[in-house]
Amino acid sequence: MFGLSKTLVLDILLDIPVWRSDMNSSQKRAIKNYRSRLSERGLARFEVLGLNDDRDLIRSLARRLAEEGPEAKRLRAAVSQTIAGEPPKKGGILAALRRSPLVGANLDVTGPREEGRKVDI
Repeated sequence: MFGLSKTLVLDILLDIPVWRSDMNSSQKRAIKNYRSRLSERGLARFEVLGLNDDRDLIRSLARRLAEEGPEAKRLRAAVSQTIAGEPPKKGGILAALRRSPLVGANLDVTGPREEGRKVDI
């Protein structure tokens, strides 16, 4: 596939020029304006080479990362960690519990204390 090894299937190519000779000046201006608006929003257009079956996955991942919310931050960290091959950070369960909507709800989770039954050993 284009002289790439299978391990380099996903290769990101930044700043792909689109200026083709058959495009007129209004089309070129429209593309330039569109990319300028993307840049103002902090977004960039880039091309990715990969398997056709992964197209929807890559697009949905890019869409979710562009939302810039707490979910995008968590997803970005998980993908970065997976790609880097680092072990998970300690305290992940505690962080998840702190994100719970029940934090600060002052729930009473105590139950009645029972001694149990006596067993002859």
